[in-house]
Amino acid sequence: MQNSVHSNLSSLFKPHGPKGSKGLSVALVHGVSIGAGGLGLQAATALCGLVDRNHTLHAYGPGLAPHWPFEQPPPRAVWHCRAFTPLIPPEYTPYRWLKGRLQYKVDTAIGSWAAREIARQRPSCCYLFTQVALETLQWAKVSGVPTILDNPNGHIAGFREVYCAEARRWSRTGYFGHPTPAMVVRVEEEYRLADRIRVSSEWAKKSLVERGVPESKIMVIRQIVNLDRFRPLLDFPPPEGPLRLCYVGSLDFRKGFVYLLKALQSFPRGQIRLTIVGASGTRSCKKLYQRESVGLDVTLAPGDPLHALQSSELFILPSLEDGFGFVIGEAMACGLPVIVTDQCGGAELVTPDVSGWVVPSRNTSAIAAVLQLALDQRANLREMGRAARASAERFLAPSNANRLHDWLYSGI
Repeated sequence: MQNSVHSNLSSLFKPHGPKGSKGLSVALVHGVSIGAGGLGLQAATALCGLVDRNHTLHAYGPGLAPHWPFEQPPPRAVWHCRAFTPLIPPEYTPYRWLKGRLQYKVDTAIGSWAAREIARQRPSCCYLFTQVALETLQWAKVSGVPTILDNPNGHIAGFREVYCAEARRWSRTGYFGHPTPAMVVRVEEEYRLADRIRVSSEWAKKSLVERGVPESKIMVIRQIVNLDRFRPLLDFPPPEGPLRLCYVGSLDFRKGFVYLLKALQSFPRGQIRLTIVGASGTRSCKKLYQRESVGLDVTLAPGDPLHALQSSELFILPSLEDGFGFVIGEAMACGLPVIVTDQCGGAELVTPDVSGWVVPSRNTSAIAAVLQLALDQRANLREMGRAARASAERFLAPSNANRLHDWLYSGI
């Protein structure tokens, strides 16, 4: 099975289509999250689907991330890279407290620069990510160039509503992060101008349709997970001592980490050990984590999540809004049953009581009940993990890149 998966992964980097160039080109524009930088995982998987013998691929944005997420090198593309970092570090300016405005400023700068470059290149098609797409979409609409907008999350307005509600609930303050009201207006205009919109889950599609985006322009194409890298250990750790629970993601209001911590407070110390892989988030979230984690068996392990996933028995992502959730697929590929919420696209990968559990979002008691069920059925978690791995191989295989490729080029 592993050799077959590896062979399929390698096929991602072979140009599609018959030999011989027609001299056409496709432009991909991606952005950057403040504090992260580079080509993100979502843009990397899109890049795999866009490569084609008949078209030259041009990539515009901050550039490649430090670590390409697949074993093979990135597909051949013409890179147009430019740094978009403030001359003065944000921590020494008012943007320290206004991260949302900083994100808007950076994304607008990327979008304006990319549109100028693309207007000179005049590609046959544009594949654009939300937040940095508006200026190119405006040019493409006038120029008659077909466009695809990649929307990684749910509708941008719902995205903001979650943050605002959680900030009021836990910090009793206004919300000054991303997305700002101005960003909501910007992305809603991107929805309107795009010819087609790609999302990664039925949940994300529903989120857009419920807020007025025409269903006819939306296509669900799932993501790819590196099934070679994210895989179970042959020597799986025995189910001894505290239940080994893993959470991967930033300590961020939208990820719902506080509901997990509150659920853990109902268990005696020593029953569950939580490993968190992710950054501490904003000052408000950091204070919230410090307050709610007192007395819990929690380890912070920032960096590569692979070791934490492979040494755990169960994965949880109590997200309040998530268009897909790569970490869910990665955990399942590592042979872990998963606990996810009904407000996350990755829930579509889970067969309840077979490969994991789906719980209502913002529901501490539901999380606690499933954790107790996992403790009671601990001997069965390994078998559930095998089912999770099979689900990852079925739904997150490299063939998704071929599906993206065929859908994109059918519109040119």
